[in-house]
Amino acid sequence: MNKKYNFNISERKFFLRLIDVFAIILGLFVSFEFFKFSYLSFYNAYIFRWLLLLAAYYLIFGEIFQLFNLKISNNRYLVIRSIVVTTFATVVFYIFTPYISPVLPTNRLQIVYFFLAITVPVIIWRFIYIAFVFSPKYFKTIIFVGKKERIEEMVRAVYEDHIHNLIAYYTDKKIEGVPGFKNLATTKISDSLNCLPVNELVISRIGLEKDFINNLNKELILFFKKGINIVSYSNFYEEINNRVPKDYLAANFYEYLNFSKNNTSRLYLFGLRFVDILVAVFGLFVFLCLSPLISIGNLFGNRGPLFYTQTRVGQNGNCFKIFKLRSMVQNAERNGAVWAQQNDNRITTFGKFLRNTRVDEVPQFFNILKGEMSIIGPRPERPEFVKDLEEKIPFYTIRHVVRPGLTGWAQVNYPYAKTIAEQETKLMYDLYYIKERNTFLDFKILMKTITIVLFYKG
Repeated sequence: MNKKYNFNISERKFFLRLIDVFAIILGLFVSFEFFKFSYLSFYNAYIFRWLLLLAAYYLIFGEIFQLFNLKISNNRYLVIRSIVVTTFATVVFYIFTPYISPVLPTNRLQIVYFFLAITVPVIIWRFIYIAFVFSPKYFKTIIFVGKKERIEEMVRAVYEDHIHNLIAYYTDKKIEGVPGFKNLATTKISDSLNCLPVNELVISRIGLEKDFINNLNKELILFFKKGINIVSYSNFYEEINNRVPKDYLAANFYEYLNFSKNNTSRLYLFGLRFVDILVAVFGLFVFLCLSPLISIGNLFGNRGPLFYTQTRVGQNGNCFKIFKLRSMVQNAERNGAVWAQQNDNRITTFGKFLRNTRVDEVPQFFNILKGEMSIIGPRPERPEFVKDLEEKIPFYTIRHVVRPGLTGWAQVNYPYAKTIAEQETKLMYDLYYIKERNTFLDFKILMKTITIVLFYKG
């Protein structure tokens, strides 16, 4: 039998956002009706506009402060911290938004009531979520089928991170520390139909013999007739990790890797370029205002030139000069080009601050104005590294089909890459972006970038 109710990852995140907003509105209404809260009057003609603006601010700041991250949402301490920071930022921006939000109250204590009226209900609801809603009985129940060396990574991830309910895995060898092993050679998968509450089968055909696959297909038809979802291991991997699997980079890569339709959408590209110019102009203006302080910091913490240029590979493999603020000691590469890495001893004291806050990248707004870069895209690499990576990583040059970016999907999901294997992992994220490129994904990258800067993750 299948479980009647289950929530996948995207549904859980949507559920959190929806009930959060509902809890906020309910809290404000109760405060207005039964307490001395008058900042938002529910009998005012503009109440719907006020609530819409409030919800928009809350959802934006909730994204920035990772309030809808499922790992954070399952931890009482982390979720309280995220809620308080999110609601505080929401209140500050809301009360200082001209014309659209209510007029500032004469009694400033109303602002404190406002903060409490939206914070307390969300905390109560999130504690209910942790205690009752975040329960395995509402998770999707899945079965893996495939060779151990092929499925082990995702089986461990699902089991250890509680992504879904792992009820069994059919493979050739037991995965140490993970219960639910079924011998692929001696046990029929269809037997689980009668004894396990299956929602989804994850199938990896790689390494399985042709005759076994033919028999497997007959069994899978039984699952399909029962309405049980059947997905390939590659698609499941992509959904969970938000990057393409290595299998996509094969001779038949075109079967899996396709350009997002937005890569040729004039409306999308025009909107992206418009935002690029707008943000670049604003960014350069802010940089000019901060340049005196940055110059003083460079004088004492860097002791040398503030700016430097470096050749990078851009769209279609064309090289261009990138502008940056110097964050390393002078002549840092006198022995040749070396990949930057976390806690790099070549980075100066002030340079560490510039990198962690991403201020060292601000001069690249000029590259964006010139059209050599975009706000979002794969980070441009140096020609020396690109040549080496092209030889060692299949299809590495695919990432050059779009304009490079100031920030990107790989940058917000993966730290510095100092080895070929790590560069290959970052490529998987870049290819995912090229494949799925859309406005919502661009927005997520911007929000994640802001989170990284605010939390000083660098």
